[in-house]
Amino acid sequence: MSFMQINDLKVYYPIRGGLFNTVVDNVRAVDGITMEIEKGKAYGLVGESGCGKSTTGKSIIGLEKITSGSIVYEGKNVTNKRRDSNSSYNRDIQMIFQDAHSSLNPRKRVVDIIAEPIRNFLSLSVSEENRKVNELLAIVGMPEDAKYKYPHEFSGGQKQRLGIARAIATNPKLIIADEPVSALDLSVQAQVLNFMKDIQAEYGLSYLFISHDLGVVKHMCDNVSIMYQGRFVESGSRSDIYTNPQHIYTKRLLSAIPNVNPVGRSERKKERIEVEAHYQLEHKTYYDTNGRVYDLTPLTNTHSVATHNVKGEN
Repeated sequence: MSFMQINDLKVYYPIRGGLFNTVVDNVRAVDGITMEIEKGKAYGLVGESGCGKSTTGKSIIGLEKITSGSIVYEGKNVTNKRRDSNSSYNRDIQMIFQDAHSSLNPRKRVVDIIAEPIRNFLSLSVSEENRKVNELLAIVGMPEDAKYKYPHEFSGGQKQRLGIARAIATNPKLIIADEPVSALDLSVQAQVLNFMKDIQAEYGLSYLFISHDLGVVKHMCDNVSIMYQGRFVESGSRSDIYTNPQHIYTKRLLSAIPNVNPVGRSERKKERIEVEAHYQLEHKTYYDTNGRVYDLTPLTNTHSVATHNVKGEN
């Protein structure tokens, strides 16, 4: 049973011009996406830079104004609602930002950064708050004395861990993770991702994992949606997307995943060439005359693809 439903979500930015500075067009950052989020599951949102992934996450949490559509949380429409600072929605929906350094106040010590959501939403005594901060630091593998330091004293991976600790401080139901490991070294990426999976298993969290890295999403997510120009081109379970991709854009992304194994290199190169040739030949099957992605059409109960010729493609 889903606790959040996102229905036909659109976020447009007006383009103004002319003598009277009127709206002449819109940038369709998010152009009609629909999804449901269930407890304890991880959802991947994948696409190239500028496709609307981060805008989707920010609109859910309330950092971007929604042009149309709706977000229903536990039966209540929360679209563009003015919420009290201590509302349950603000407590239950948290975000991990891509730039860990900029998301941490450089003038505050770690104890104040992590304790801020605790002070906002939980009524704890000073001793209880201190114990809670210590527990959160332990969960993300940081020593207790880290709470007396400032953000500039930590590495990139450690800062991201602090961001995770802050995000889970209020025991949220959903964490929106916007490229949480894209700026980290590979070894540090693995540490942070494993911490996130452990936390999910322990607390029953749901994730909306925003990334351009299909390898990371495969490791983290149960369901995956591929995004292009503000719309979903394909959506399905992890198995659907990685073993039975139907949209040409999904196939192009999968064929571009790096593989350091020299065995089969020529076959992979041949596959990429074939995918690109198919894309050039069958472009009209996947996009309308304006280059806009078609609406999703279900193939199975879990798998949908955006094409006006689903039967023939399948």
